[in-house]
Amino acid sequence: MASSILKIHPKDNVLVALKDLSKDEDVEFEGVVYRLQEDIPAKHKFFMQDMQEGDEIYMYGVLVGKTQYFVPRGGIMNTDNTKHAADPYTFRPYNYQWEAPDVSRFQGRTFNGYLRKDGRVGTANYWLFIPTVFCENRNLDVIKEALYNELGYSVTGKYRAFTRELLAAYEAGQDLTSLSLEQLATAVHRKDRVFKNVDGIKFLNHQGGCGGIRQDAAVLGKLLAAYADHPNVAGVTVLSLGCQNLQLTDLMQDIKSRNPQFDKPLFVFEQQQSKSEEQLIKEAIQKTFLGLIEINKFERQPVPLSKLTLGVKCGGSDGFSGISANPAVGYTSDLLVALGGKVLLAEFPELCGAEQNLIDRTIDPAAAHKFINLMTAYSRAAEQVGSGFHMNPSPGNIRDGLITDAIKSTGAAKKGGTSPVVDVLDYTEEATKPGLNLVCTPGNDVEATTGKTASGATLILFTTGLGTPTGNPICPVIKVATNNALAKRMADIIDINTGPIIDGEKTIQEMGKDILEYCIKAASGEIIPKAVQLNQDDFIPWKRGVSL
Repeated sequence: MASSILKIHPKDNVLVALKDLSKDEDVEFEGVVYRLQEDIPAKHKFFMQDMQEGDEIYMYGVLVGKTQYFVPRGGIMNTDNTKHAADPYTFRPYNYQWEAPDVSRFQGRTFNGYLRKDGRVGTANYWLFIPTVFCENRNLDVIKEALYNELGYSVTGKYRAFTRELLAAYEAGQDLTSLSLEQLATAVHRKDRVFKNVDGIKFLNHQGGCGGIRQDAAVLGKLLAAYADHPNVAGVTVLSLGCQNLQLTDLMQDIKSRNPQFDKPLFVFEQQQSKSEEQLIKEAIQKTFLGLIEINKFERQPVPLSKLTLGVKCGGSDGFSGISANPAVGYTSDLLVALGGKVLLAEFPELCGAEQNLIDRTIDPAAAHKFINLMTAYSRAAEQVGSGFHMNPSPGNIRDGLITDAIKSTGAAKKGGTSPVVDVLDYTEEATKPGLNLVCTPGNDVEATTGKTASGATLILFTTGLGTPTGNPICPVIKVATNNALAKRMADIIDINTGPIIDGEKTIQEMGKDILEYCIKAASGEIIPKAVQLNQDDFIPWKRGVSL
């Protein structure tokens, strides 16, 4: 029988409720009985001892907050009696020793990926449309509608049919409020893809490229160049207006700077040099169609697991995130690192409280100092506008037990596993070293996945306790639920359920191995993650302003 409470680390002075507990209920842990002072919802915590004003609160073995007034033993931790606190961090000589997990089960295994000329491997084969400026978004939308509908990439057929039925019922004088969704559900057969080896045609609509400050355009250019050069991308079409801050010459230079050997098909169209909008769109479609014929000739082939680059992300987090999904993904991360692959851990505002552990694990002192400088500058920028990392938890996070940023962040850092940190990357910098890399991005779901992909992630494991539809245009995003209820309620977006860890049916290590097995199948195109099936292609460039 699964326990109803959990102590995560021996140093902790709070216990986590794994199910709803009632006021005046007696719960026992390690021979000690605790009388609960109030209802403790699942995922929330209660104190193991009387807490005085200013007492330090420990969870995951680190400082996560301080009490604001006296709270009796068995009292719930909440935003009224607890405020964020975290230990300071600094560089110090530290001989970190890592015990790699047993990878005998995966030794010699391969996945079927797209091997590019430079040796990198894609988990997908996409054609990518890039606008240099937001003025071209409408043209991209017109092209997208035409290509998606005719080439078999649209997922909106059932909704168009649903709308047609509503229209027919309305024109027939029927009472629409009396019709159930089931009555209106029409089977719609999705058009087969014309190009079997082209996994998708993707569009990077954005709001940048002009206005703002020139530095925004410069960062955007590096971001778009990173997407053009990504191993999941086989060809690119660029649409430009002509007068914007991000000039075509700047983007081309960014691409060449990132990869001097860049040789993918690249078609460029500038609207202010075209005869008409119609000509621009038709020519872009025609050239792209010819490009699709060429990249459709690429086929998957077996490559070692060391060719995988795995981004790890959490969003819509809950009180179980740091107990089930994140540690399980962390074990997957350790497995992949031991096999020679790359892992990207980002979301710098959600590393608050975990900094010292990550610094101590960083192999290169220069990289450790880079991490400290990036974290310090980011935190200072937030504070200068009246915010701070302590304001990172969302209302949904708090309702589900993540009371302080240090609690949320320390649990979030579990996704990176326990391996040494081999490098620290600023936004858009490419991961080149096998092992665990830290990537500076916001915690914001889409901004983080956008940045992680720019650094080279070819798959992203995205853990969630509350549910989120976030995806990415060119990097398949795999959703990992922290609990059974979410996995059942939002089965249309969840790929993997780690709820059995909470129920005591599986260990973190067993689940971590299961997740890697899923990743191998997803990287091979044998399984299509839900976010990919639903065309959840979210893309938000970070302007380097304050975003948590």
